[in-house]
Amino acid sequence: MKRLSKIATGVVFLAALLDSTGALAADKNVLEEIEVLKRRLSELESEQKESDEKTETLAEEVERSKLSKVLPERKELKSEFGLGPAASGVYQLKQGLSLGGYGEATYRNFVSDANGKKDQADMLRLVGYAGYKFNDWLVFNSEVEVEHGTTSGIGDSSGDKEGEVSVEFAYLDFLLDEAFNLRTGMVLIPMGFLNEIHEPPFFHGVRRAELEQSIIPSTWREMGAGAFGTIGSELDYRTYVVNGLRASRFSDSGVRDGRQKGNQALAEDFAWTGRLDYRPAALAGFMVGGSAWLGHSGQDEEFAGETPDVFTSIWEAHAQYRYRQLELRGIFAQSDIDDVDVLSLEVDKAIAGKQRGWYVEAAYDVLPHIVEGTTQYLAPFVRFEDLGLQEDVAEGFAKNKSLDRQLVAVGLSYKPVTNAVIKLDYRNFSSEGDKDPADELALGVGYAF
Repeated sequence: MKRLSKIATGVVFLAALLDSTGALAADKNVLEEIEVLKRRLSELESEQKESDEKTETLAEEVERSKLSKVLPERKELKSEFGLGPAASGVYQLKQGLSLGGYGEATYRNFVSDANGKKDQADMLRLVGYAGYKFNDWLVFNSEVEVEHGTTSGIGDSSGDKEGEVSVEFAYLDFLLDEAFNLRTGMVLIPMGFLNEIHEPPFFHGVRRAELEQSIIPSTWREMGAGAFGTIGSELDYRTYVVNGLRASRFSDSGVRDGRQKGNQALAEDFAWTGRLDYRPAALAGFMVGGSAWLGHSGQDEEFAGETPDVFTSIWEAHAQYRYRQLELRGIFAQSDIDDVDVLSLEVDKAIAGKQRGWYVEAAYDVLPHIVEGTTQYLAPFVRFEDLGLQEDVAEGFAKNKSLDRQLVAVGLSYKPVTNAVIKLDYRNFSSEGDKDPADELALGVGYAF
């Protein structure tokens, strides 16, 4: 810069001298020297500009490099180890921090058999994922969820439904080998289709399937540790030992309220849960598998003067097939609970000793037949569910027949991009009871990133 300044000063001086001295104007040698100096000045200015641009580019690269160590660029979202695509972002990094999340908002219009229920608009969930990959074998991953927009009790038809803030999972993974890895912390119970992959762009319907809210009480998570991996590229497994359920909170509709969610969970009793999924290479898009939960739920608590073990077993079998635009899935689930006679006496309700249910679902993306080469998605879907939530109750207790129900859901899922969805559906309920659950027309929007 100093050299450039000196040359520029010299050119200005000579030009001024020419203006003030007529004799110099006639001197060709002086004029040529000035022209040379002008050209050199222009060259130096160009070189300086190029140097400044290189310095700026280098500074930007240094800043990007620093940022990438803290918040690396994410690759295309895809499911890893059974988790939702957005929840799997941390596994695609070499090292550093991963941020993501999902959300869903709904409007539900109760169109018949409302039984006093009021229409609702709800910020159902807003979720943040935060993960950190320390190195190529140690990973932290977590999900924190805000439900229903606020923790103040200002919603619901009764005006007292409160939202909540919860940790959905938070664990450390030790990535040792494709076939064998370790996980410890608060883990998602690996059952059904939706308990692990519950991001709204990746399931049909505004609301989750009823079976996967009752018999499989999604979202279900507990404190524990275990192993996971893939054997021979076709067989995926996950297996954990976790704290047991809490039978004192079971209800006539099932075990859902018995989830302990890592909240100072009673751990007098433990349970085992595991899952297998088989994806044959010879049949692309097909998956078949099953999962189970086995363990005592009594937690050394007293029921009607006794301290029963309350052995609880839940199992399910599932299958899924995707071919081009066609999507098919089906699941059967069953739960069995011991000592329901004592539990029912304690709560004065018929706690079911057996529950069972199943659903089948079909969807087809019609948009490629309408818009050639489109990357968007429009799929009509239909789902039929059959639930028996009071299959077997203790002697002396009457079944709550309204909990044995059937459900038909029909609707549309539209995705302008892969990770955002607008949903519309109609759900029709029927039951064995005197009053059917309310039918509803619902609209939802969801996203994951």
